[in-house]
Amino acid sequence: MKRYPGLDLLRAIAILWVLLFHGMTEGIGNPFPEVGKLGWMGVDLFFVLSGYLIGSQLLKEYAAGQTPAIGTFYLRRAFRILPTYWLVLAFYVFVPTFREAQGLQPAWQFFTFSENFLIDYQHNRAFSHAWSLCVEEHFYLFFPLLVWVLMKRPSWKITATVCAVIFAGGMLLRGYVWLHYVGVPGHSPFAYVEWIYYPTIMRLDGLLAGVVLASIRWFKPSVWQKAMNNPYALLGVGLASTAAAIWVAKGRVDFGASVFGFPLLSVSLALIVAACISKRCLLGRIRIPGAEAIATVTFSLYLSHKMTWHTIRTCWPELVNGSGAQSFCIYAGSAFLVGSLLYFAIERPFLLLRQSAWLASLVSSSHPAQESGEKACLKG
Repeated sequence: MKRYPGLDLLRAIAILWVLLFHGMTEGIGNPFPEVGKLGWMGVDLFFVLSGYLIGSQLLKEYAAGQTPAIGTFYLRRAFRILPTYWLVLAFYVFVPTFREAQGLQPAWQFFTFSENFLIDYQHNRAFSHAWSLCVEEHFYLFFPLLVWVLMKRPSWKITATVCAVIFAGGMLLRGYVWLHYVGVPGHSPFAYVEWIYYPTIMRLDGLLAGVVLASIRWFKPSVWQKAMNNPYALLGVGLASTAAAIWVAKGRVDFGASVFGFPLLSVSLALIVAACISKRCLLGRIRIPGAEAIATVTFSLYLSHKMTWHTIRTCWPELVNGSGAQSFCIYAGSAFLVGSLLYFAIERPFLLLRQSAWLASLVSSSHPAQESGEKACLKG
């Protein structure tokens, strides 16, 4: 798959931002506290990137007059996600000493990707960061079906209406839940995480913003080209509106941040993503040293970093005495090392396997009528 230097840079920024944030929430500190406290926004950047990349993977086929094989898409996602995820989950379930917290949700919730709807955050925080993977998996499951339905009778008006309903619906849902469950006197201090921050239906803004970008690219090429010709305008507006989103979300768990912060941030980040795709933008054509390496192992790193940190803190406390820059660098370096080992030992072999002739023959023999479409999808 073609790599975009700008998107590699954004993915690297997103994971480092998340690490800074988790450094604070896990009590190990970080050298940039003002930046770190906003690190939860790194997950929203991941969502926008996923929405764009996965959206493009499917929509470019429809734009070319082909119908993607949904079964092939699911199979490719399974090869991409499940092996590494299951291995990390096995450590959490069967080796409790690796857990960064004592409590863990039942294993079946992680296997069914329902943990983000059912979590008892007060008592079961181990591997709680799998919530974002649950959101992604729900997106992988339902998005191809939604696109398939919409493409039966393609209409920009209908598509725009569906997007508006999802966008506005998320705002209304978060507003209602905040007013009745989160913002009421005597509410649980964990209600925000359990009812607003984690559930998939509350967190579709970023994925939707990315999908809209992909839709414009593949179905409105003239509009896309104009955008690509003016990347610095996109970048300037994106950065300015991101600053506005940071101001709106400064309370993080208050009503304004819950209702308006997520959509404003998602649209802002989508503009930045679009700017970084353009070859006319310096960020879109210059490879920043280290960015691609970090971006490549991001998934494995994200899954394993808390477990790694807990192991370092438990087994070699003298290495991370205190919470300054040196300690954080040791934590971050260890997380990158373990993430890289996971990538090369598990993730990369399965990525290569899904591109193999064996998988192509398996798909073709199972669905001979869709062979040509599936071959095109396998190249994505």
